[in-house]
Amino acid sequence: MVGRGRPHGTRSGGRWQGRGGWQQADLPPADDAKAWLTGRLPEGWFTGDVEVSVDREEIIIIGELPALEEEFTDDAERAAAQAGRISRFREDTREERIEIARQAEHRYQRKVAWGARLGDTEETFTTLSAPVMTRLRQPERLVLDTLVDAGVARSRSEALAWAVRLVGEHAQEWLAELNDAMATVGDLRARGPEL
Repeated sequence: MVGRGRPHGTRSGGRWQGRGGWQQADLPPADDAKAWLTGRLPEGWFTGDVEVSVDREEIIIIGELPALEEEFTDDAERAAAQAGRISRFREDTREERIEIARQAEHRYQRKVAWGARLGDTEETFTTLSAPVMTRLRQPERLVLDTLVDAGVARSRSEALAWAVRLVGEHAQEWLAELNDAMATVGDLRARGPEL
């Protein structure tokens, strides 16, 4: 995406190509994204803290909407009301969300997506589906094809996403330790050797 505050060029493999372009290594840190967004969001939009997740491509902001006060005859009616309230929030806040996203995209050089949760209903708006280039050998492709043939996924890319989610769910502690170790390496790299 090329826009105001963005370098001119095209995006290729996670890197901006062209005059003055940036590469993934040049991305600004987004460690303070949740704090910045918490300060920037209008009061009354969400109850409690917002969830902010960040990767190299995207920032996703999900907030809890105020509870419905109406009485409902069954769960289906309640779910429909929750979906309707989320839809109303999406429409009523569109212009302001676009402006906040524009500012955050300029600050963090990542696409911004929004979401809302109400009770058991959660919806994300315009999330990024980034292509991932992989070189899989036949044994790995056979695993993906088995998931497709078994009806777990509709395509190899959906099967790969399913596998990544499964690893993420079962390896949270290990992934957290790995992230901590990488942060330590980053600090050491930035500090440099003591001469």
